[in-house]
Amino acid sequence: METKDILKTLREKKGFTQEQLADQVLVSRQAVSRWETGETQPNTDTLKLLSKTLDASINTLLGSPRQLFCQCCGMPLYEDDVISREPNGDFNEEYCKWCYTDGNFVYQSKADLIDFLIAHMPNPEELAEQDRRAQYDQALSQLNHWKL
Repeated sequence: METKDILKTLREKKGFTQEQLADQVLVSRQAVSRWETGETQPNTDTLKLLSKTLDASINTLLGSPRQLFCQCCGMPLYEDDVISREPNGDFNEEYCKWCYTDGNFVYQSKADLIDFLIAHMPNPEELAEQDRRAQYDQALSQLNHWKL
């Protein structure tokens, strides 16, 4: 879906009129109308307000133009309900809600995360623990959170 369709769908889902949404994000009703017809798009600051008001990530509002991955564990962030949030409720599109919760990282070290993965991830190839640890370490080292 395009941004214009997403905005209209989310606005209607929240039960807002164009005027009510405009009041929430500090623009005119005409601006909302132009977004929904595809004439214009909201600027960055307005996208942040829309994200909060409509409870949708900016990536979702823009039609998911980029594939997001948790920069701690590597999990794909396909849906907004798995994306982490800051303590003020803003989305943090860098992390999943299981790695970053209430403004804090759950795993204090890469070793902590690897310990969790060893204990909870399936091992269909029946690899030795040492080999699994090496695989996880190599994969996690590619993510921004763990880069040296």
